[in-house]
Amino acid sequence: MSSPRLDVIAIGRSSVDLYGQQIGGRLEDMASFSKAVGGCPANIAIGTARLGLRSGLITRVGDEHMGRFIREQLAREGVAVDGVRTDPDRLTALVLLGVSDDHTFPLIFMRENCADWALDEGDIDEDFVASAAAIVVTGTHFARANAAAAQMKAIRIAKAHGRKVAFDVDYRPNLWGLAGHGAGEERYVRSETVTQHLQAILPHCDLVVGTEEELHIAAGTEDTLEALRIVRRLAPDALIVCKRGPMGCVAFPGAIPADIEQGVRGPGFPVEVYNVLGAGDAFMSGFLRGWLRDEPIETCCAFANAGGAFAVSRLLCSPESPTFEEMRHFLDHGSPHRALRRDVALNHIHHATTRRAAPPSLCILSIDHGPHDLEPVARNLGADPARIPRFKQLALAACLTVSGGAPGYGVFLDGALGRKALFEAEAKGIWTARQFPHGEQTAFADSPLEWPVGQVVKLIANARSDARTPLSERLREIAQAMAVCKAGRRETLIEALPAESEDTAQLLARLYAEGLKPDYWLLEAAGDAALWAAIDRVIGEQDPWCRGVVVIARSAASGPEIAAAAAMPRVIGFVGGRAIFGDALAGWLKGELDDDAAITAMAGRFGALAQAFDAGRQA
Repeated sequence: MSSPRLDVIAIGRSSVDLYGQQIGGRLEDMASFSKAVGGCPANIAIGTARLGLRSGLITRVGDEHMGRFIREQLAREGVAVDGVRTDPDRLTALVLLGVSDDHTFPLIFMRENCADWALDEGDIDEDFVASAAAIVVTGTHFARANAAAAQMKAIRIAKAHGRKVAFDVDYRPNLWGLAGHGAGEERYVRSETVTQHLQAILPHCDLVVGTEEELHIAAGTEDTLEALRIVRRLAPDALIVCKRGPMGCVAFPGAIPADIEQGVRGPGFPVEVYNVLGAGDAFMSGFLRGWLRDEPIETCCAFANAGGAFAVSRLLCSPESPTFEEMRHFLDHGSPHRALRRDVALNHIHHATTRRAAPPSLCILSIDHGPHDLEPVARNLGADPARIPRFKQLALAACLTVSGGAPGYGVFLDGALGRKALFEAEAKGIWTARQFPHGEQTAFADSPLEWPVGQVVKLIANARSDARTPLSERLREIAQAMAVCKAGRRETLIEALPAESEDTAQLLARLYAEGLKPDYWLLEAAGDAALWAAIDRVIGEQDPWCRGVVVIARSAASGPEIAAAAAMPRVIGFVGGRAIFGDALAGWLKGELDDDAAITAMAGRFGALAQAFDAGRQA
């Protein structure tokens, strides 16, 4: 029998969850929502991938924007999407959710004739199912005959190939037709019909996981110990796990004891409950991480309880699932906060280990200079400043010309004169950092939360004597901007310019001491290897998750300097600004260069620096 290429495949629901952002309000009064991939199996697929398992998903999505979002996000998370089918006739499921208080979490399932409900046996590919060491079937998808048949086919294939079957009872009464549309929050309604359905599944299972209420519906009794005994009779060889909320969980690998407390347990983690939705999926992901790695049951329980603790302490489902690095840090060091979402160290690891993929190297053309920089240039040359936005589009075209469609090229742009160029850069999918306005400009600027999520937010920490605002005054503004960016899952880049009395390594140490941990640093090229070593040491000690350093090209003749910097630790790119576009801008504004000539001039200078950087990296 061949070794599986995947660890686990989850089967069933996938939706777009829209979470109300006004905590403590009624769902009726929500004014804004955060979007995330949802649905128990999709959450488990993402949660296990974040914990280091090779996961996949079998589901259906609609042939529209939300369906593409689910597919693309699964791929970004490392989930195999071979089993994700696009349904041309149905829409992707939506779920609206809110947090009214510590115990009330209203939700509406918008699943009428949705894509994942149409899952059928034709969606179950034997080779794909057999490629995983285990499958996860979920209770809700046994509520429809076609979806139940699909999951049963997957079970038969898994068993035929010697694979394991894990069953998440995942009981949602209103999705079984037992409660109204407004009762999405309801977790238990007794039903002999549901019990009969679920009991037909249990004999095939190697792992059964459910809350006490879910074990009650599976067994047909509200007595938890009796329910466990019934499940044991029906699933004689399965590991049974009972989830008990803040009390953690209890696992039963063999006979059910006289006291539920005599089962196998792992450490529990008392945390503040912020939102219980999705906690079970993070719990299951953690348990599977241990179970499929043959860890002791106590360790499986610890992973599961920790996953649930992270989930209940944060708002969303799949985006909040911990990575294994984050979970390991929590298990090793704990947290001083009952509200884990307030733990700065954990939040930074979470941010750094769930970022979107980025190019390993960056060649950047900077033209984010604002009106106060470029409009006087136009006036001095007798040109209309209103032409400058068009020139920024030409600079973007020069960058694209040099890139030839290859990754690793980008631009710095602003939202004032560079608005149209920003739209074009986003459409082209090019790496983009956007200048964050500061000082008096901030009050009139868009919030980074209004920017496309892939745009990196550029901030300036200028400690020089010629800075418009002293760094001591800017630090609070920078810290506030970074907090907003991290809350909105935006990456940041800080341009750090040291004072005349300090070097770059000293300034970085000072900024780290203020709690500033950007994804990228933008620095001047250091003059000697000792300073580069000091920079490398500071970053390594303070933030090993930093993506790297981008160096500034000071002139068009900076090729040798850029090549030398490219070989230094943590240097991943360079940026050139006026050195690349300055002469072209003047010639174009004076009418000496047309659009094509301006693009060619900029591309020539930018391309030469890119070649020097590449040569330095190769050397």
